[in-house]
Amino acid sequence: MAMTDALTRMLAAQKLRLAGAPLETAKLAVLCLHGRGASAEDILGIAQVLRVPDIAYVAPQADGGAWYPRPFTEPVEANEPYLSEALKRIDKILTGLGDGGFGRDRVAIAGFSQGACLSLEYVARNAGRVAGAIGFSGGLIGTDAANRPETSRLDGLAVFLGCSAEDPFIPALRVRETAAHLEDRGAKVKTTLYPQAGHGINADEIAEAEALLAGLTA
Repeated sequence: MAMTDALTRMLAAQKLRLAGAPLETAKLAVLCLHGRGASAEDILGIAQVLRVPDIAYVAPQADGGAWYPRPFTEPVEANEPYLSEALKRIDKILTGLGDGGFGRDRVAIAGFSQGACLSLEYVARNAGRVAGAIGFSGGLIGTDAANRPETSRLDGLAVFLGCSAEDPFIPALRVRETAAHLEDRGAKVKTTLYPQAGHGINADEIAEAEALLAGLTA
């Protein structure tokens, strides 16, 4: 697949970093969102450990290293207008990928920590935009993930949620509530809460992410 002018312009406009397979030959594009205080280069490190061929990884950089300023469990309004701007940026990137030939079935979204929260918030609000979502240590944004307003179906969406049950930043209850909300709308969700304390990505989470992505490229 030749890279279209529209895709080339989008990559430049969004200043996306790239890793993995070339977009011209990739079967799947994964939009990767970094955590607070990190960088696009940091999250693209997963391209070195996810042993799934024919995947292109693209990552934007958040201004100042954060997608929104306040903790994700605070009221949504506390993170505006930054949250809405970050969600719009994701939408622009996915639209650009779509214009370049990466339709819904050929795109997934993944993130760690704040990037995971943003990824999951996007898929909850925007049904039918991606085929898969991977949330490493994250959950839906706002004070209450159990009573979300969205009702549109998420059938066909594959999701993996992995997090420490003792994560210092991500409550285990929020991870469970996020899984329940997505499942109730038809998504196929696998959730693992690990007994080990910490805030990172472990080997089992990498294996689960590999399985999900391999299923999307089969």
